[in-house]
Amino acid sequence: MIQHTVAFRLNPSADGSEFVRRALQLALLDGVEDFEVLRQVGLKNDFTHALSMRFSSQHAYDSYNEDPAHVSFVAEVWTPQVSEFLELDYIAYDD
Repeated sequence: MIQHTVAFRLNPSADGSEFVRRALQLALLDGVEDFEVLRQVGLKNDFTHALSMRFSSQHAYDSYNEDPAHVSFVAEVWTPQVSEFLELDYIAYDD
């Protein structure tokens, strides 16, 4: 199981509600499990939001990255609205 998490900060001019609406559509893509859009409440970093999801295999994760809907989201929503991000991909020690 791969846990894919991206912490990020939206541009000041970004439409946060539209961003969230479009991001939630990623949960419908094949292979995506346990999808969440999160809002930061801590004060230890400057990121304001995160996306978190799981994939059962590297193949599922790779398929998600190549899915035209994901590619479109990155080009049309992510790139113009996100000012900074940190991508983290994890597997459990027992995997």
